[in-house]
Amino acid sequence: MKKITVGELSAGTKFSKPVFVDGEHLFVPEGVVIRQKDIDRLGKWGVDAVLTDEEVVTELSSLQARADTIGNILDQKGNPEQLAVYRQTVSQMERVFEGVRSNSSVEKKEIDPTIDKIIDSTLKHVDEMVALVLRNDKSTPSLGKSAVDSCILAIVVGTSLSLDQQKLRTLAFGATLHDIGMVRVPDAILEKKSDLNVDEVKRVRTHTLHLYKILSKDLGYTEEVGLIALQHHKRWDGKGYPRKLAQKQIALEARIVDVADAFEAMVNHKPYRNSMIGYTAMRQLLNDNSRRFDSEILKVFIKAIGIYPLGSFVLLNNGGIGRVIKVNPGAPLRPAIKVLIGANGNRYLKNDGPIVNLLEISEVFIAKAIDPNNALGNKKLI
Repeated sequence: MKKITVGELSAGTKFSKPVFVDGEHLFVPEGVVIRQKDIDRLGKWGVDAVLTDEEVVTELSSLQARADTIGNILDQKGNPEQLAVYRQTVSQMERVFEGVRSNSSVEKKEIDPTIDKIIDSTLKHVDEMVALVLRNDKSTPSLGKSAVDSCILAIVVGTSLSLDQQKLRTLAFGATLHDIGMVRVPDAILEKKSDLNVDEVKRVRTHTLHLYKILSKDLGYTEEVGLIALQHHKRWDGKGYPRKLAQKQIALEARIVDVADAFEAMVNHKPYRNSMIGYTAMRQLLNDNSRRFDSEILKVFIKAIGIYPLGSFVLLNNGGIGRVIKVNPGAPLRPAIKVLIGANGNRYLKNDGPIVNLLEISEVFIAKAIDPNNALGNKKLI
């Protein structure tokens, strides 16, 4: 074990392995931040050094690693592991949708490993996967991206609700496959830029019935997965389709997918409108007032994703511009920011700007969310 003197410790420090006093008595577990009163206690005990197997990991270095990874994902530099998984699963799901569209043979055993891969990657790398949802790659096929994005967002909510492993997997499958019935709706309707007429609306609403049949009959998924697909357009106030259900009569998983699906639709380009930035989409959800969404699910979603979601670009009150790299769940308006343009106008083109955790600096706050494509004209932020 490595010896670290008490003088080398500072408040905010944490370690990737447990820290011991005299090699036997636990001082702090791995990953737990050391407080000043912990250090003071060592002095009272007459302890001059502690022992651990690993190097110091500071909160700043942890945030820097997060900033670098999210920066790479958003500007598509390098080949981060999660970006590769994301692109692969989007491509695989697009092939599944196309197979169903053309009535080709699509089997459950081809779909399951793809969704399991999304689950595994999201549970291990939640920040990076959420950032990918907001990356908004226009070249990505819309159906595959929508499926994967909805799955990622639903998993984040499911884990926040402490769903057990089986329920979380059911949720993920329902979220990924919830719109597979749309392939039975004519492209002319799906790609229409003007309002749909009454007959076209009716045609779109049949997709949940097609979906239920595809999942339950053709592919052999469980009734629970089928119900998510069937009910994800039901509204909390009892409106929606295809059945007259309201509030908690609607399956919990369907209520989660409804929120995830709505957010995903807003932050991605659609034939009938441009995408919204994450903050604007969140504001739209907040304006629901318990009409469409379960307010408790919505609260969990906003707490987990943030009012300013990971990867969002924001203007600070001091004139600086930054990118959100960490959501503080207890204070959704005060995330941690990676500075891209400083208050003095300095541009950090190598992603080497300072990190500002707004939870710790009261005098700095977010003035507004900005669209990186419009913020500086042709000048790039990343």
